[in-house]
Amino acid sequence: MFVAPAFAQELETEADQNGHTEVGVEHGSTGVFPPFDSSTYPSQLLWLAITFGLFYLFLKKVVLPRIGGILEVRSDRIAQDLDQAARLKEESDAALAAYEQELADAKAKAGAIGQEARDVAKAEADAERKKVEASLESRLSEAEARIALIKDAAMRDVSQIAEETTGLIVQELLGSKTDKAAVSAAVKAVRG
Repeated sequence: MFVAPAFAQELETEADQNGHTEVGVEHGSTGVFPPFDSSTYPSQLLWLAITFGLFYLFLKKVVLPRIGGILEVRSDRIAQDLDQAARLKEESDAALAAYEQELADAKAKAGAIGQEARDVAKAEADAERKKVEASLESRLSEAEARIALIKDAAMRDVSQIAEETTGLIVQELLGSKTDKAAVSAAVKAVRG
Protein backbone atom coordinates (compact mmCIF):
# COMPACT_ATOMS: atom_id res chain seq x y z
CA MET A 1 0.00 0.00 0.00
CA PHE A 2 1.31 3.42 -0.89
CA VAL A 3 1.18 5.96 1.94
CA ALA A 4 2.33 9.53 1.65
CA PRO A 5 5.60 10.17 3.60
CA ALA A 6 4.11 12.81 5.85
CA PHE A 7 1.14 10.64 6.73
CA ALA A 8 3.43 7.71 7.43
CA GLN A 9 5.43 9.71 9.91
CA GLU A 10 2.27 10.72 11.74
CA LEU A 11 1.22 7.10 11.99
CA GLU A 12 4.57 6.08 13.42
CA THR A 13 4.49 8.76 16.05
CA GLU A 14 0.94 7.83 16.98
CA ALA A 15 1.93 4.19 17.18
CA ASP A 16 4.82 4.99 19.47
CA GLN A 17 2.53 6.89 21.77
CA ASN A 18 -0.08 4.11 21.96
CA GLY A 19 2.47 1.35 22.24
CA HIS A 20 1.51 -0.68 19.25
CA THR A 21 1.65 -0.49 15.48
CA GLU A 22 -1.30 -0.83 13.22
CA VAL A 23 0.47 -0.47 9.95
CA GLY A 24 3.45 -2.48 8.86
CA VAL A 25 5.09 -5.56 10.27
CA GLU A 26 4.86 -6.52 13.91
CA HIS A 27 8.09 -6.19 15.82
CA GLY A 28 9.79 -9.54 16.29
CA SER A 29 8.18 -11.22 13.19
CA THR A 30 10.52 -13.02 10.84
CA GLY A 31 8.47 -12.39 7.68
CA VAL A 32 7.25 -16.03 7.04
CA PHE A 33 4.12 -16.72 4.95
CA PRO A 34 1.34 -17.39 7.56
CA PRO A 35 0.17 -20.81 6.26
CA PHE A 36 3.75 -22.03 6.54
CA ASP A 37 4.25 -20.58 10.00
CA SER A 38 4.40 -23.47 12.49
CA SER A 39 2.96 -21.37 15.25
CA THR A 40 -0.38 -21.13 13.33
CA TYR A 41 -0.70 -24.90 12.61
CA PRO A 42 -3.13 -25.69 15.46
CA SER A 43 -5.58 -22.96 14.46
CA GLN A 44 -5.27 -23.97 10.80
CA LEU A 45 -5.98 -27.62 11.65
CA LEU A 46 -8.97 -26.58 13.77
CA TRP A 47 -10.48 -24.54 10.97
CA LEU A 48 -9.71 -27.31 8.46
CA ALA A 49 -11.58 -29.83 10.66
CA ILE A 50 -14.53 -27.44 11.12
CA THR A 51 -14.71 -26.67 7.39
CA PHE A 52 -14.36 -30.33 6.42
CA GLY A 53 -17.06 -31.32 8.94
CA LEU A 54 -19.46 -28.66 7.67
CA PHE A 55 -18.74 -29.63 4.08
CA TYR A 56 -19.27 -33.31 4.97
CA LEU A 57 -22.59 -32.53 6.67
CA PHE A 58 -23.67 -30.41 3.69
CA LEU A 59 -22.87 -33.28 1.31
CA LYS A 60 -24.52 -35.86 3.58
CA LYS A 61 -27.71 -33.90 4.29
CA VAL A 62 -28.28 -32.04 1.00
CA VAL A 63 -26.28 -33.26 -1.99
CA LEU A 64 -26.13 -37.02 -1.50
CA PRO A 65 -29.90 -37.43 -0.81
CA ARG A 66 -30.66 -35.54 -4.01
CA ILE A 67 -28.20 -37.65 -6.01
CA GLY A 68 -29.56 -40.81 -4.35
CA GLY A 69 -33.12 -39.76 -5.24
CA ILE A 70 -32.14 -39.12 -8.83
CA LEU A 71 -30.40 -42.48 -9.07
CA GLU A 72 -33.39 -44.25 -7.50
CA VAL A 73 -35.81 -42.54 -9.91
CA ARG A 74 -33.60 -43.51 -12.82
CA SER A 75 -33.29 -47.12 -11.67
CA ASP A 76 -37.08 -47.28 -11.17
CA ARG A 77 -37.63 -45.83 -14.64
CA ILE A 78 -35.14 -48.30 -16.13
CA ALA A 79 -36.86 -51.19 -14.33
CA GLN A 80 -40.25 -50.00 -15.57
CA ASP A 81 -38.90 -49.66 -19.11
CA LEU A 82 -37.42 -53.16 -18.93
CA ASP A 83 -40.72 -54.55 -17.61
CA GLN A 84 -42.64 -52.78 -20.35
CA ALA A 85 -40.17 -54.05 -22.97
CA ALA A 86 -40.56 -57.60 -21.65
CA ARG A 87 -44.34 -57.27 -21.67
CA LEU A 88 -44.31 -55.89 -25.23
CA LYS A 89 -41.98 -58.69 -26.31
CA GLU A 90 -44.33 -61.28 -24.83
CA GLU A 91 -47.27 -59.62 -26.60
CA SER A 92 -45.40 -59.57 -29.91
CA ASP A 93 -44.38 -63.22 -29.44
CA ALA A 94 -48.00 -64.12 -28.70
CA ALA A 95 -49.18 -62.14 -31.74
CA LEU A 96 -46.56 -63.86 -33.91
CA ALA A 97 -47.59 -67.28 -32.62
CA ALA A 98 -51.26 -66.46 -33.27
CA TYR A 99 -50.37 -65.24 -36.77
CA GLU A 100 -48.40 -68.40 -37.52
CA GLN A 101 -51.25 -70.56 -36.15
CA GLU A 102 -53.81 -68.72 -38.27
CA LEU A 103 -51.55 -69.01 -41.30
CA ALA A 104 -51.18 -72.76 -40.73
CA ASP A 105 -54.97 -73.06 -40.27
CA ALA A 106 -55.57 -71.08 -43.46
CA LYS A 107 -53.13 -73.27 -45.38
CA ALA A 108 -54.82 -76.41 -44.05
CA LYS A 109 -58.24 -75.01 -44.91
CA ALA A 110 -57.06 -74.03 -48.39
CA GLY A 111 -55.63 -77.54 -48.87
CA ALA A 112 -58.93 -79.07 -47.70
CA ILE A 113 -60.93 -76.81 -50.03
CA GLY A 114 -58.59 -77.67 -52.92
CA GLN A 115 -58.84 -81.40 -52.16
CA GLU A 116 -62.62 -81.14 -51.90
CA ALA A 117 -62.76 -79.28 -55.23
CA ARG A 118 -60.55 -81.96 -56.83
CA ASP A 119 -62.75 -84.70 -55.38
CA VAL A 120 -65.94 -82.99 -56.63
CA ALA A 121 -64.41 -82.43 -60.07
CA LYS A 122 -63.22 -86.04 -60.18
CA ALA A 123 -66.66 -87.32 -59.11
CA GLU A 124 -68.34 -85.14 -61.75
CA ALA A 125 -65.85 -86.32 -64.38
CA ASP A 126 -66.41 -89.96 -63.34
CA ALA A 127 -70.19 -89.50 -63.50
CA GLU A 128 -69.91 -87.84 -66.91
CA ARG A 129 -67.54 -90.57 -68.09
CA LYS A 130 -69.96 -93.26 -66.88
CA LYS A 131 -72.82 -91.52 -68.72
CA VAL A 132 -70.72 -91.34 -71.87
CA GLU A 133 -69.62 -94.97 -71.44
CA ALA A 134 -73.23 -96.05 -70.89
CA SER A 135 -74.31 -94.07 -73.94
CA LEU A 136 -71.47 -95.55 -75.98
CA GLU A 137 -72.24 -99.01 -74.62
CA SER A 138 -75.87 -98.70 -75.64
CA ARG A 139 -74.87 -97.35 -79.07
CA LEU A 140 -72.32 -100.13 -79.39
CA SER A 141 -74.86 -102.80 -78.50
CA GLU A 142 -77.33 -101.21 -80.96
CA ALA A 143 -74.59 -101.09 -83.58
CA GLU A 144 -73.65 -104.73 -82.88
CA ALA A 145 -77.30 -105.71 -83.15
CA ARG A 146 -77.61 -103.88 -86.47
CA ILE A 147 -74.34 -105.39 -87.65
CA ALA A 148 -75.63 -108.83 -86.66
CA LEU A 149 -78.87 -108.18 -88.54
CA ILE A 150 -76.96 -106.89 -91.52
CA LYS A 151 -74.57 -109.85 -91.28
CA ASP A 152 -77.45 -112.31 -91.07
CA ALA A 153 -79.13 -110.60 -93.97
CA ALA A 154 -75.86 -110.54 -95.83
CA MET A 155 -75.22 -114.19 -95.03
CA ARG A 156 -78.64 -115.11 -96.26
CA ASP A 157 -78.03 -113.04 -99.31
CA VAL A 158 -74.53 -114.51 -99.64
CA SER A 159 -75.95 -117.97 -99.79
CA GLN A 160 -78.40 -116.91 -102.39
CA ILE A 161 -75.75 -114.89 -104.25
CA ALA A 162 -73.30 -117.82 -103.97
CA GLU A 163 -75.93 -120.18 -105.33
CA GLU A 164 -76.76 -117.82 -108.16
CA THR A 165 -73.11 -117.12 -108.93
CA THR A 166 -72.24 -120.81 -108.83
CA GLY A 167 -75.16 -121.57 -111.06
CA LEU A 168 -74.06 -118.95 -113.56
CA ILE A 169 -70.42 -120.10 -113.49
CA VAL A 170 -71.44 -123.75 -114.03
CA GLN A 171 -73.78 -122.74 -116.79
CA GLU A 172 -71.01 -120.79 -118.50
CA LEU A 173 -68.57 -123.61 -118.17
CA LEU A 174 -70.88 -126.41 -119.17
CA GLY A 175 -73.09 -124.40 -121.39
CA SER A 176 -76.22 -125.97 -120.00
CA LYS A 177 -78.69 -125.03 -117.35
CA THR A 178 -78.04 -126.39 -113.87
CA ASP A 179 -80.36 -127.72 -111.25
CA LYS A 180 -80.94 -125.22 -108.45
CA ALA A 181 -81.32 -127.85 -105.76
CA ALA A 182 -77.97 -129.46 -106.68
CA VAL A 183 -76.18 -126.07 -106.71
CA SER A 184 -77.76 -125.16 -103.36
CA ALA A 185 -76.64 -128.45 -101.78
CA ALA A 186 -73.10 -128.06 -103.16
CA VAL A 187 -72.82 -124.46 -101.76
CA LYS A 188 -74.11 -125.55 -98.33
CA ALA A 189 -71.65 -128.45 -98.28
CA VAL A 190 -68.74 -126.13 -98.98
CA ARG A 191 -69.80 -123.55 -96.36
CA GLY A 192 -70.34 -126.21 -93.93
